[in-house]
Amino acid sequence: MPHYVAIIEDAGPDDVSLWFPDLPGCISGGDDADEALENAPEAIAFYAQELIDDGGQLPPPRTLEELKANPEFADAIRNHTAVLIEFPPRDDAQE
Repeated sequence: MPHYVAIIEDAGPDDVSLWFPDLPGCISGGDDADEALENAPEAIAFYAQELIDDGGQLPPPRTLEELKANPEFADAIRNHTAVLIEFPPRDDAQE
């Protein structure tokens, strides 16, 4: 299964945001990191649908090591928490 790297940032009390270096403009959020992570696959799904509606497709995910080597994202990865978000998510009910 492909995994997209997500960067978790505290935006303030009771506000956590999560964004994807490989998916510009795709964000998730919540009152805490758990909620932001829980909402992340849905954020990717909405983002993917918008791309498909516009005739595009999701770009392939880069590895954490590839993103660390990219100066555009290296500081964010170094200064915040990076996590992997599986997409499409597994449907555990069918396993």
